[in-house]
Amino acid sequence: MSLTDVFIRRPVLAVVVNLFLLLLGAIAFVQLEEREYPKVEDTSLTVATYYPGADAEQVLSYVTSPLQEVFASVEGVDYLSSSSSDGISLITVHLEPGYDANAAMAEMTSVIAPVKNEFPAEVEYPEITKDTASIGAGMFLQAFSDTYDLQQLTDYLERVINPEIMTLPGVGSVSTYGAREYAMRLWLDPVQMAAFDISVREFHDAITQSSFQTPAGELESGLVVTKVKANTELNAVEEFENIVIRQDGNGRVQVKDVARVVLGAADTSSSVFFKGERGLSLGVSASPGVSPLALSRQVRAKLEELESRLPEGVEVGVSFDAAESIESSMTEVNKTILEASLIVLMVVFLFLGDIRSVIIPVVAIPLSLLGNIFIMFVLGYSINLFTLLSMVLAIGLVVDDAIVVVENIHRHIDEGMKPFDAALKGAREIAMPVVSMTLTLAAVYAPMGFLQGMSGEIIREFVFTLTGAVILSGLVALTLSPMMCSRLLKAGNASRFSRWLDDRFNRLQQGFKTRLAGAMNQRPVVVVMLVVMLGTIPPLVLLSKSELVPIEDIGWLNAMFHVPATASLEYMERESDALEDIMFGMPEYGGYSFRYVNVFNDRSSMIAFRAVPWDERERTANEIFPEFSAKLSEVPGLLITPFIVNRVPGSMGGLPVQLVIKTTQDYAPLSQVADNLLAEALGSGLFVVGLSDLRFDKPELEIVIDRYKAAQLGVSIADIGTALTTLLGENEIGRFTLYGENYKIIPQAMDATRTSSDWLNHYHVRTGSGAQVPLGTVIETRLVSKPSFLNQFQQQNAATLSFLQAPNVSMGEAVDLLDRKAAELLPEGYYIEYEGDSRKFKEEGAALYVVFGLALLSIYLVLAAQFESFRDPLVILTSVPMSVCGALVFLVLGFATMNLYTQVALITLIGLITKHGILIVEFANKLQATGMSRSEAAVEAAAVRLRPILMTTAAMVLGVVPLLLATGAGAISRFQIGLVISTGVLVGTICSLFVVPVMYSYLAREHRSPTTDGGQIPATA
Repeated sequence: MSLTDVFIRRPVLAVVVNLFLLLLGAIAFVQLEEREYPKVEDTSLTVATYYPGADAEQVLSYVTSPLQEVFASVEGVDYLSSSSSDGISLITVHLEPGYDANAAMAEMTSVIAPVKNEFPAEVEYPEITKDTASIGAGMFLQAFSDTYDLQQLTDYLERVINPEIMTLPGVGSVSTYGAREYAMRLWLDPVQMAAFDISVREFHDAITQSSFQTPAGELESGLVVTKVKANTELNAVEEFENIVIRQDGNGRVQVKDVARVVLGAADTSSSVFFKGERGLSLGVSASPGVSPLALSRQVRAKLEELESRLPEGVEVGVSFDAAESIESSMTEVNKTILEASLIVLMVVFLFLGDIRSVIIPVVAIPLSLLGNIFIMFVLGYSINLFTLLSMVLAIGLVVDDAIVVVENIHRHIDEGMKPFDAALKGAREIAMPVVSMTLTLAAVYAPMGFLQGMSGEIIREFVFTLTGAVILSGLVALTLSPMMCSRLLKAGNASRFSRWLDDRFNRLQQGFKTRLAGAMNQRPVVVVMLVVMLGTIPPLVLLSKSELVPIEDIGWLNAMFHVPATASLEYMERESDALEDIMFGMPEYGGYSFRYVNVFNDRSSMIAFRAVPWDERERTANEIFPEFSAKLSEVPGLLITPFIVNRVPGSMGGLPVQLVIKTTQDYAPLSQVADNLLAEALGSGLFVVGLSDLRFDKPELEIVIDRYKAAQLGVSIADIGTALTTLLGENEIGRFTLYGENYKIIPQAMDATRTSSDWLNHYHVRTGSGAQVPLGTVIETRLVSKPSFLNQFQQQNAATLSFLQAPNVSMGEAVDLLDRKAAELLPEGYYIEYEGDSRKFKEEGAALYVVFGLALLSIYLVLAAQFESFRDPLVILTSVPMSVCGALVFLVLGFATMNLYTQVALITLIGLITKHGILIVEFANKLQATGMSRSEAAVEAAAVRLRPILMTTAAMVLGVVPLLLATGAGAISRFQIGLVISTGVLVGTICSLFVVPVMYSYLAREHRSPTTDGGQIPATA
């Protein structure tokens, strides 16, 4: 007794087995995590080290280089990149995919300590933060107040809001932008200092010796211990003002005599605006592994809880939430699943013409999809856009096996058998093809388990989710479907519509049979057609535009603008006002915008506006973008880079194409090489924006100390350095406590005394004789141009060229051009690498073609084992090149690009289209055993299997129609994957109905018995 017989004879067992699938799926469903993409652990660690008052060269020499040397030896490090600028060193440590970031962070912390001891005293301790590429700042919050100034608002956020948000389990970090953190600002007046004969060194020492934090210890007497606290710290403005700098016979000189003391802000170099109103912003990043959806729910719930506790006049809300577009996209995909299910139901009814027959395959949809949720749970997957898309495709697949079973049993009933007997016989006949088709699809996706990196993580969840659904559909088709056929299908009870439909299919079958017979008479022509289509695949692949993922409409349009290094914050705010006015005038402006002005202290700013909801506008973001760019370009004097944020899985942000030129040469020749390559690239017309991060655009007043003269006068070099650092820098020289928190003490010359180099003559230093001389006595100055940033890549000097492609220019075209230009222009000793999305494109792109080949090999071997033949699988696989060719034509025509989504779809096509060949070859082999020749068997098998093949094709093609009609968030990706599947299956089916029988007649082995073949024993392969 076969397995199918058991379930036909024991209907309760069949029902229980399938209900158990539903139960497991329902339990797993409530526990699965929702996220945008599969979990991609592509983590980097950022090390920020502050060196107040130092220029970029000093930061690179004294901080960045020593740290990079020790970080390079840390286990799990893939590569290093760094940026050194005035006062700060930023090192990004990129880890190998999947490496434990916590382990790397612990090792980095341990190697920092010995290096820190060699740093100059002013260097602050390095801070390590963890960045997960797939996350970034998932949310931005806005804060306003009409009762608090920015310093008070900053203090409230830092004390109350930030700690509350940081306690949430999904939050990794919270950064405040536009902050005005409290500081005790000591504004020195050099003129008054000279009048009172006070040197900078004396002022500095008076502050540090008058206010410091120290634990005094304790007193112990017998059984009593008394804590001792020394009041060595000053905290109020009046206390600092009254510090005595010098007291002698000429009187007392206090701080208030030579400086103005205010409780001010530590940093005033950046600002944030929302809809034109000044405020503060909080960037909230998720912990590694936490999705933007989970982050959004946690933060929004916390904000609702905090709302009632906010002080009067303070508002805190959400300005940007990545979860909004993700939820919209997932909602659209969920609607697509329902729409596809209804379409498939109608297709099955139109092909079978009997509502009873429709029920049987339709039942397979919820059983397979919900049961597959349990498989996803066991594998540790999540409900994300890729797994949901795989379920959309699965709807057309999961009914295939049931359709084949129903059609075969229905055929036996039409031939006069009783439903129960027809179910037994039909299920036995079709069991092997069902198992073959299921194993075939599983074989296609087996190599995906070996794919590494970002693509591996994403594709594995997509294909294994699809495979799980198909395997379960095979289980349903062999357990529940035959039993339902034996109970639901009735002999001689066909409706008029059903009889009419059967008549039309019989006519179609006969017409097809006639045309196929004609094709069999022209077999060489069919073979030539197959060879031509096979030969066109490589050029079609090369002609297809390629990119990592298509640019989606997430409902925001953005622009970055750069100003000269000499520009002030006031200038940047004024220019950003003009850009914001342009955004207000866009037809799709949704009533909300924000500006981040110089928040990264690099003389760049970002502006963005939210478009009206997708269903309320006629244009997509990609269609709005040209007009937006054109209007921004009308603003004079700014280098503006408009862009659309593309949430690429594993992306670290920035412009899409980033080329790194690295060398051991100095930055000056590197800058020339970079500028030459940048000019050539922009001249190609492929890019609308091109930027170099190595620009000698920062004027720097270089001070040369006359050491001989200083020695003559007895002026200490250290005193010269202290004078310059204290008067011109913003160096912390101590801490004070305010409301339980400690803040910086920062001395600096008044703004009015730092306007030009002439003021250096009003700064004084003390000589060996005790007198003071102007600083200009022992120094000379010269104006030079220096880079604002000194960047390195893998510990070599580097310049990064960042590009935004012109419309309709793919990343593949851009990267190919840059590779060619670099090969032509770069001198010896200069090398290139890629960063950002373009690096992932280079790393991930070729891997999928290898997987495609492995999938073909895998499916061939599985089919060879199933059919006990090395020739039959070749016949079945002849349908693959035609299907792939049909899909690639639409890529070449520009309807889609070769990207992560379409590559997944192309691999999926292998499994989809080979199912047709399996049905034909398996039945033809049986017909040969009855005495038919290979040609006769091929024609008859194709004719008999025509109806289930057309039915499954229609279910698959029409089932993805909702993807082709997709709108809103994520629509482009859904359209492209639907386009490849529908065109590939449609073209592949039409061609395979003729090509597979022809190739069968050439290649298939003989299956006739010796008595029907002239007494000859047939070959086995």
